[in-house]
Amino acid sequence: MYCAVRYYSRSGNTKLIADEIARSLDIKAVSVDDPASKINKPVDVLFIGGALYAYGIDQHLKSYLKEIDAKNVKKAAVFSTSWISKHAIEVIKEELRQKGIQVADEVFYVRGKATDAQIREAHQFAKKML
Repeated sequence: MYCAVRYYSRSGNTKLIADEIARSLDIKAVSVDDPASKINKPVDVLFIGGALYAYGIDQHLKSYLKEIDAKNVKKAAVFSTSWISKHAIEVIKEELRQKGIQVADEVFYVRGKATDAQIREAHQFAKKML
């Protein structure tokens, strides 16, 4: 099974979760503002995450979601960290669904900075999505 982990993080909280998901799958998490983040070949599961900022998700993540080629993503699994709310999850899921990408019902969310226990839960989330 081929998976990819993509994220956008300003504070490092979402990166922390993305890195743990990637580590559990023995792959590398890549920020969406990195040119290497483009999905050029089909993935079975795309783990994609970001946070809610003042008025929505960051423009980097918005642009990335719009550019994803749906034919290269069999299923997406969404994760988020935020000090504000879980709303980023719904925004990300909706963008993916509009492209015709199947999105897992189960999501992973951490309010604020992840604890060690939540980081372990991110590992379990990744395994469940396979």
